[in-house]
Amino acid sequence: MKINSRKIALISCSGEDLPEGTVSRVATRRILEQRDDTVTICLPLFLAGGQGERDFAKENPCITVDGCQKMCAAVGVKKYGGVTPRSTIVISEVAETLKCPKPTSKSKITSDDEKLVQNVMKIIDEKIRTVKEGKD
Repeated sequence: MKINSRKIALISCSGEDLPEGTVSRVATRRILEQRDDTVTICLPLFLAGGQGERDFAKENPCITVDGCQKMCAAVGVKKYGGVTPRSTIVISEVAETLKCPKPTSKSKITSDDEKLVQNVMKIIDEKIRTVKEGKD
């Protein structure tokens, strides 16, 4: 089923403990600034019981962008929202697959991190296109 009118929810890692979480948030934020067919859902509010966030996730396709293998966004959407994300991107896996240096800063994007952010943005764009075309 093609999705044209609905927004796609991007739910990024909210973890501040790992640099990969920062990469997740920055890449997601930049996509939101570039596209008008996406919105973000506040993961902490979603997990705390925010009914608006949970309802939105049930009514619209979601893509989660997790920092690490714990996959808090993907697991939380499924467990508390009752829906499976259309796609899940894990920054640590992307970095390993693309042989990018592991991010080192929790507070800023270094030049090496910027390459990873750009690659993650490309992946998010591809996932959005796939969801919109109904190929997920």
